[in-house]
Amino acid sequence: MYQVKDLTQLKVQDLWQEVKSEEEWWGEIDKGVLRMVKLILESSLEAELIEYLQASRYVRTEARRGYRNGYYERDLFSQYGVIKSLRIPRARTSYESRILPNYRRRQSKVNRMIRDMFLRGVSTRQVGTILQQVWGKSVSAQTVSNISQSLDQEVTAYQARKLLDHYRYLIFDGIFLKVKGALKTYRKPVLVVYGITTTGQKELIDFRQASAESENQWEAFLVNLYRRGLEGKDCKLIIIDGCKGLRKALETVYPYIPIQRCWAHKLRNVANHIRRKDQKECLKQARQIYLAENRKAAVKAFWEWENTWSDQYPKAISCLGKDMDEMLNFLDCPSSHRVKIRTTNAIERAFLEVRRRTRTMTCFTNSKSVDRIIFGVISHLNKSWKDKPLLNFTH
Repeated sequence: MYQVKDLTQLKVQDLWQEVKSEEEWWGEIDKGVLRMVKLILESSLEAELIEYLQASRYVRTEARRGYRNGYYERDLFSQYGVIKSLRIPRARTSYESRILPNYRRRQSKVNRMIRDMFLRGVSTRQVGTILQQVWGKSVSAQTVSNISQSLDQEVTAYQARKLLDHYRYLIFDGIFLKVKGALKTYRKPVLVVYGITTTGQKELIDFRQASAESENQWEAFLVNLYRRGLEGKDCKLIIIDGCKGLRKALETVYPYIPIQRCWAHKLRNVANHIRRKDQKECLKQARQIYLAENRKAAVKAFWEWENTWSDQYPKAISCLGKDMDEMLNFLDCPSSHRVKIRTTNAIERAFLEVRRRTRTMTCFTNSKSVDRIIFGVISHLNKSWKDKPLLNFTH
């Protein structure tokens, strides 16, 4: 039996027995916060109803616009936790509360958090498990899926928005993603445009699913960008891979902007014509071409490379030589910009996050899920890039 000690007999260890554990202490704080939030919310709902009715309880006035109809209770999943048995006043005539809309059981911020968790790669089933551990309230996989569908309207608005024509460099590329069809899985191309603005900011401008990387599909994408404002008046260079359909479409929509072929794609093609034992040495010398200070030095480096390897690998020499003019257009730009604009790697790096997000899924379940996840990742990247200029245009 615990014996109550006199105050003069108490020691430090006795006082520590009265101190709660960290978990108990924070638990009581959380409960106190929820009680306070519930009180404020109920008071606000009461004041809102009085404002709507234009009359307080039991008050007779000609300004009255309706009558009360008691209360009902509802649990609300808020950012502070689950508020249980929230008393909500109601009127005889239906009205829409601005504080707590009808049938709302989760705060908008909670919905956004659930959506962000899904976009970051947490599966629909795992989201509920995490919420149960943190707030003692779970949600079903179907609820997570329904919340993620709220992105559809945002995707539509994003792909129809007016574009600013303030890009110095534009990079186009097609990214292939696996999507489930009715009978089998398809590798579906997503056409992407990435830009570097006249102030040096990088941005993923837009994306669009296509049936193929054909000239018609690329031209439709480019025309849509042009009509929305991306006319390319300040654009000095367009960087592309080796897609012939894209190349022809650019001749139609942006015929006066120089084209830069991607060095990374080109050297992969060159490597296909070289025996494995010679690839490292041959490609190492080929890289000296794009590392040259100017066109003249680059051409000289090409001739030296050709003299060394033409007897062994004439097809490799021809593969690079036939596009040499477009391979060197980036050398007309400031030297500090060249490493960023000689390849389409910027888009590939950005879509690594999309691929990471879908790694646990194996493939996308349908075309709409492709748009939702790509849009979510792009929005996150653009926001994180906002205050981090990629290039310096002051000099």
